[in-house]
Amino acid sequence: MADAHAKNHDYHILPLSPWPVTGSASAFIMAVGAVMWMKHMAMGGLQLGPYLFGAGFIGVLYTMFGWWKDVVHEAEAGDHTRVVQMHHRYGMILFIASEVMFFVAWFWAYFDIAFYTNEAIQYQRTALTGGHWPPKGIAVFNPWELPLFNTLILLTSGTTVTWAHHALLHGDRDGLKKGLWLTVLLGALFTCVQAYEYSHAAFGFSGHIYGATFFMATGFHGFHVLVGTIFLSICLIRAYKGQFTPKQHLGFEFAAWYWHFVDVVWLFLFAAIYVWGSNWGAAAAAGH
Repeated sequence: MADAHAKNHDYHILPLSPWPVTGSASAFIMAVGAVMWMKHMAMGGLQLGPYLFGAGFIGVLYTMFGWWKDVVHEAEAGDHTRVVQMHHRYGMILFIASEVMFFVAWFWAYFDIAFYTNEAIQYQRTALTGGHWPPKGIAVFNPWELPLFNTLILLTSGTTVTWAHHALLHGDRDGLKKGLWLTVLLGALFTCVQAYEYSHAAFGFSGHIYGATFFMATGFHGFHVLVGTIFLSICLIRAYKGQFTPKQHLGFEFAAWYWHFVDVVWLFLFAAIYVWGSNWGAAAAAGH
């Protein structure tokens, strides 16, 4: 009888899970709450938007924690066979591809506005004049100060996460932990430097197109750095629990892929928005 029920395939048949339902319901509640909050909609005279948004957000976090916890247990139980791992990799590749297109939209908007400033700015209620990029009256950041420092921080973090990966592949768990510690600390330092930079910006988010495009592009990247730092922190906790092996460490591998993606996006942001988008870009936009 035991042989009749033995597993004779490389696939993992998932058991019934509550997480797709709870995740969908929580995301829906969070979206409805966000709309009601932003539109100042009331029900029975009560502003329920913030409370619905908060409840949905807590539900999403709970779903993420529970779902990923189940995935870790599946990996530890040996359910992630070679075929399952291959399809997980396909899924992560598609996710990163979708993230690439997300940032392409911000770059597209930035360059479209930079090259066609008159068309973009004439629709704004602002005193800024068109035909010039950056817009007149905007004091942009010097790219060779804090932006360059943050670039060096992220590039260094890319080397430390690679060190951790190679250490894991060679069974060096001490090197794995040290590399992850350094990467997490460098990610946190990047976030702190960017927060300091934002607090000292000479322009705001609203009132002109430059601030809107700058903060949306760099701010979403900063959010991705924060997510990646949390991702790597979880990997560090799992490393201390001895959960990764040289042959099975998809969780860490995906975190490393994500972190390298964040590094590459920042290089494009630094070159396009901080360097080209400073006064260096004014001549190029005017010449167009």
